[in-house]
Amino acid sequence: MDSSESAFITNVELSDKAFQRLSRFIYSELGIKMPPEKRIMLQSRLLKRLRVLNMASFDEYVSFIFDDPSGKKELYQMIGLVSTHKTNFFRENQHFEYITSTILEKLLLKKKHLKLWSAGCSTGEEVWTLAMVLQEYAQHKSFFTYDILGTDIAQNVLEHSLKGIYHKDTIEEVGMELKKKYFLRHKDTANPSVRIIPELRKNARFEWLNLMDNDYKIQNKFDIIFCRNVLIYFERETQAKVVRKLSEYLTEDGYLFLGHSESIINLKLPLRQLLPTVYQKL
Repeated sequence: MDSSESAFITNVELSDKAFQRLSRFIYSELGIKMPPEKRIMLQSRLLKRLRVLNMASFDEYVSFIFDDPSGKKELYQMIGLVSTHKTNFFRENQHFEYITSTILEKLLLKKKHLKLWSAGCSTGEEVWTLAMVLQEYAQHKSFFTYDILGTDIAQNVLEHSLKGIYHKDTIEEVGMELKKKYFLRHKDTANPSVRIIPELRKNARFEWLNLMDNDYKIQNKFDIIFCRNVLIYFERETQAKVVRKLSEYLTEDGYLFLGHSESIINLKLPLRQLLPTVYQKL
């Protein structure tokens, strides 16, 4: 591509027709609201894909992902770009403190193997935080085993999660003792990456899942489900549908954690509130 072509693609705009088709799909399939005021945001996120594919218009791009059978892989690229993947280790740490101070003792009176699910796990930090918390509790207070499922709608972040490799700057919120125990430094001292140790990685698995689907195709029920900072992108009716579905996958008296800005009050769900964003199945 020469410089004139590059400049043309940089300046191309998302047409009304292309935006409407994208926004309808994003809402119907992903549950994410995409009102007109988000048009520029969507345009900027997808522009890089036009450059990669050497396409001259968004109309061409939209036709490719929706009408061309060979565009299915690119459709998943688009989904990854429009989804939000902001997360970090020990985000909203009060939840992890509540698990160790209150929930684990109650659960371990009934069982010695726990199942957890991080729905909308993004790049995996939430999964690995849960693994560290559980591992610490098992070593110091009560031995038990566990496994954690992480799911997300963006394939690219799932691949990142599975590798368990992060820039060292992303683990600043992790205590020094936990850093030493659960992260491996790169053999090349100039490389700033760290990796989750195999002992934790063996207890987690990652799968693609769309929370808008009617059938999640998950066989297990879970003692603890995290679905934090996901519902904020859904309308109220969709929030109720998703949480009701998640509730079906909770064990008897299982726990659901939502994000700090999310509320399901007055949605008539089979849950009782324990804390502002912590619920238990009825």
